[in-house]
Amino acid sequence: MAAVSVRHEVGQALDQLVGTGVPGAQAVVTERGRSWEAVSGVGDRRSGKAFPHRSHVRIGSNTKTFVATVILQLVAEGKVKLDDPIDRYLPGVVRGNGNDGTRITVRQLLQHTSGLPDYLVKLDTDGTQHFEPAELVRTALTMRSHFEPGTKWEYSNTNYILAGMLIEKVTGRSTATEITNRIIKPLGLTDTYYPAPYETGIRGPHPRGYDQADGKWVDVTDQDPSWGGAAGAMVSTGQDVNRFFTALLGGRLLPPAQLAEMKRTVPADVFPGAEYGLGLIRIPVSCGKELWGHGGSIPGFRTRGGVAADGRSVNVTVNQVTATGSADVMKVVDTAVCSN
Repeated sequence: MAAVSVRHEVGQALDQLVGTGVPGAQAVVTERGRSWEAVSGVGDRRSGKAFPHRSHVRIGSNTKTFVATVILQLVAEGKVKLDDPIDRYLPGVVRGNGNDGTRITVRQLLQHTSGLPDYLVKLDTDGTQHFEPAELVRTALTMRSHFEPGTKWEYSNTNYILAGMLIEKVTGRSTATEITNRIIKPLGLTDTYYPAPYETGIRGPHPRGYDQADGKWVDVTDQDPSWGGAAGAMVSTGQDVNRFFTALLGGRLLPPAQLAEMKRTVPADVFPGAEYGLGLIRIPVSCGKELWGHGGSIPGFRTRGGVAADGRSVNVTVNQVTATGSADVMKVVDTAVCSN
């Protein structure tokens, strides 16, 4: 009966979420290796169909946790040191306007305490252009550093573009290849991938992703996610995202020392009361359980969730990003984590 109660409460929460105006929503809840889904609203406004089973969606900044995991694996292998300056690995790349790679550590990149400005502030894209990582970093460096490294927390996608460049410099292979070989294949995440260069569609069954411009609905499902790169390009399903976070927090991807580093947090305003580790967020929930995850937002898709200390993992997706919608999605996450 407990499972029935959880499903009912999650279903009601999804209905309330869709009532805020997003076209549709899907929750995937995983416990003891088994997943179930709940949906509300539509995955396709034209056909009226709901989110398909095992929906493939753009997971945005959840990509950062994959990237951070690879870097911490490299730390465990002795190939990277968290407290070394990024300039040691990418000499001369971070320079200008008070931005100094000799004074910004790898740890500060992963924890968003670098002071580097976010390239997205100045990036002009409609989703059709292709960008190289170095180009995104150069865009960021046209702006002044926001603060002395290590003195504050501020979310900046530039940090993770550099983290991806670090992976490629140290390994000699692409970030996509390293994530695939180190995480996706070992965990059997068959519905998860890092898009190929210039790939604009979404493989597998998926909802359409929407935006609104001048009061009109715009389908933004197909886009070149290179502007997100190592900060937000990946595609996955709720089931796979849950499996990834469960494996990560369960110690299957990192040795204890590196997982402990990942969970060393600083206060962060990404969610109310949240704390940010190294590509991992401690998310407060109403029942007091410890929830670790990340979340992601990219035009057309917003995902939120994580894995709780009792082993229940949750991923909630909506197919429109709205200005205030993150809190509404988090209400469903809270319901799914805390319901009995």
